[in-house]
Amino acid sequence: MRAWVEQTLGSPVVSVAEQVGGMSPGCATRLTCADGTRAFVKAVGASLNPDTPGLFRREVGVLAHIGAHPLWARMLASYDDGDWVALLIEDVEGRHPDFRDPAELGAVLDGTDRLSEVLQGLEVPPSVDLVDVGFVLRKWADTLDRLGEAPAEVPVPGWLRTDPHGWADVLRAHAERPMPHVAHWDIRVDNLLRRPGGGIVFVDWGAAARGPAWADPVLARLERVEEPWFDASIASSPALLEAGDDAVTAFLAGFGAHLAVRSVVAVDVNLPTLNDFRIRESRRMLEAVARRTDRSR
Repeated sequence: MRAWVEQTLGSPVVSVAEQVGGMSPGCATRLTCADGTRAFVKAVGASLNPDTPGLFRREVGVLAHIGAHPLWARMLASYDDGDWVALLIEDVEGRHPDFRDPAELGAVLDGTDRLSEVLQGLEVPPSVDLVDVGFVLRKWADTLDRLGEAPAEVPVPGWLRTDPHGWADVLRAHAERPMPHVAHWDIRVDNLLRRPGGGIVFVDWGAAARGPAWADPVLARLERVEEPWFDASIASSPALLEAGDDAVTAFLAGFGAHLAVRSVVAVDVNLPTLNDFRIRESRRMLEAVARRTDRSR
């Protein structure tokens, strides 16, 4: 990997800074070359995790087609020998945004709306591998249908096991609607960078999908899903207003239930932080469902 990076950039690497966070194994490294060139490299092999190279290949395909834009880091080159996959990406000066700072949170929401507008205007051919959000929504609906038979140790509230509000049907209905454009589909604080001037950059496109216009706006708000702020913020997104409160609550119920079940049955390879993420995020989403349906009283 180092030899490929140096050959591609045309200068030897003289310093590296490993980045922490996220869940994928392999390297995630900011580097500087002897001639002052800076870049970011991420690389993984199937021996570290059998699925992660596929995520990297999806990111390569997406970035190759969407090109350059201030809203995301441009891909400089990619490497794939059938086992190891690597991306060489422009290094973005910045830090993760502070979701407790109203101005920085507002910049994230505005940036997400802008990202959706830009992505809707891009043509990405069917040959590019993208997650099918319709398939995901149907999978979550199936999970809700089967909660009554799920193991007792699955951490979901008892009332949810009967899907009393029919959220599985809501998810299936939305799954049948047209999903014509690309969504980032993995908007989390560790996949966001705030430039010194305040602009937001969206990184890590391994989960990129074809989905509804409201997919990224709801994901951008999940960092504060446990607060009433989340419910009030729906009104600031035209896409979420059009989707409706039932769609948002069904999304939270389906996603939260799916993560809860996976926290019990999934087998993870070299992903030591993933299950804690599942448990934590499932709890936060399902508590929000309880709040939004008065089940918390």
